[in-house]
Amino acid sequence: MHSKLKLYVLVALIMALGIGLIAYKHFALGFPLLPDDKKSVWTIEAKIDFVARGDPVIVSFALPAETPTTVIMEEDFASSDYGFTELSTAAGRRAQWSKRAASGHQTVYYRVSEYETDPLAAPPPAADLPTEPEKPEFDEVMKTAATTLLDQVRSKSANTEIFTRELITSLNSDTPSQTQNLLLNEKPSEDYKTHLIINLLALEGISARIVRGLYLEDGRRRQSLTNFVEVYIGNRWLLFNQNTGKIGKPDDFLIWQRGDESLLDVVGGKNSQISFSIIKNVHPTRTLVLRDSMNKEAGIIDFSIYSLPIEQQNAFKMILLLPIGALIVVIMRLLIGIRTSGTFMPILIALALIQTTLLTGIVIFLTVVGTGLLIRSYLSQLNLLFVARISAVIIVVIAIMASISILSNKLGLDQAMTVTFFPMIILSWTIERMSVLWEEDGPREVFVQGGGSLLTAIIAYLFMTNRTVEYLTFNFPELMLVNLALILILGQYTGYRLSELYRFHSLERRNVSGKP
Repeated sequence: MHSKLKLYVLVALIMALGIGLIAYKHFALGFPLLPDDKKSVWTIEAKIDFVARGDPVIVSFALPAETPTTVIMEEDFASSDYGFTELSTAAGRRAQWSKRAASGHQTVYYRVSEYETDPLAAPPPAADLPTEPEKPEFDEVMKTAATTLLDQVRSKSANTEIFTRELITSLNSDTPSQTQNLLLNEKPSEDYKTHLIINLLALEGISARIVRGLYLEDGRRRQSLTNFVEVYIGNRWLLFNQNTGKIGKPDDFLIWQRGDESLLDVVGGKNSQISFSIIKNVHPTRTLVLRDSMNKEAGIIDFSIYSLPIEQQNAFKMILLLPIGALIVVIMRLLIGIRTSGTFMPILIALALIQTTLLTGIVIFLTVVGTGLLIRSYLSQLNLLFVARISAVIIVVIAIMASISILSNKLGLDQAMTVTFFPMIILSWTIERMSVLWEEDGPREVFVQGGGSLLTAIIAYLFMTNRTVEYLTFNFPELMLVNLALILILGQYTGYRLSELYRFHSLERRNVSGKP
């Protein structure tokens, strides 16, 4: 009992470690669990045009921030004979182009490629506390109109969230009142409406700020930023659409800038304009996450198979499938009761089938083993010692494999030329073992164990060639720990095999009927 308890504790620890590492890579680093998982990578180009006056020129442009749900892959800054500097300010990052003297039409470019991460995989955002809202300075008429509107909205709202939504809805009413028209100043610009909402909220003691962003749509050109209002409610910032009052960030919306700092400043130029162009590309999620994790030097990635050269990585793609084959062999032998010729032979046959394809591999295997058994039966008549006999079988197997390759080449059967992927030593040992088994237990036992080995190898092949299994074993090598825990548990099983239950099924029916 004590040894079983130690085993169960060991299995629980191994299983917890394996599942924990897999969960960490999936939820913390963002590795997908399916091979076909893909993400949209958006490439956004900002084009800045202005007319220089012949004086020194400084162009300052707000850059997007990398948020917990947004990953910036790469950035490019293009300009003609301009110096460039990336600045970090209290409000965020800014790009700065400068030139001693310039005249006439000027253009500079900024390009960024980014994608959205899974919100569950994103780290929690850092604390972003608001400042105390400053009371705006209105003249008496505007102040009276603002107070009247705020009183009307307050009477129809129960909390700050509803108050903000009702305020925005009132300002966007299709039939505005005289008070609303006065505040909106006829046909207001988007910036005017945004600052009006923020100022009205400040009068109510509510902290709010402007948010600028882009609606992401493939192939769009000459786009401009759209304003939203972000309000601090209940220890968190909530985003409001300033035209509809809807809460939350739209799925296709990229936040570019937060705060009231200018988007673009041009010193030494006039008539400045900025436009955005957007294009979408689709990339495998695994490639994006791996690249991001390597850039961040994540420890579990830095000390992993990904750090090996490509040649070694390709080798490990095959090696990491072996635990799956081992688990299949354990299940087939211990739970189902299939008899095989050794433990490793079905796994190695499955590996050979992966290289040769299923049908071709089965034909080659049966041909080599069948021919080898005939020749081995002749060698047994020569009364050779075991070492000499097995060495002779190895040479015979090599000769058979060479003959199959040459013959298939002449016949144009390229698939049969893959016979060399079968392990020669294992085939030789299999032929020797089956020959001895034939002599001791008869041909029936040879067919039972040989057929069981081939059946187990085929089932292992089907699992090992599954795209999802191949993906999981390579990208989550921690799965080996889960396999190990399962094999250790199955190693304690001493009950009936499935084949034994079927074998004694007739006895059970006799006992039920009461017949001897």
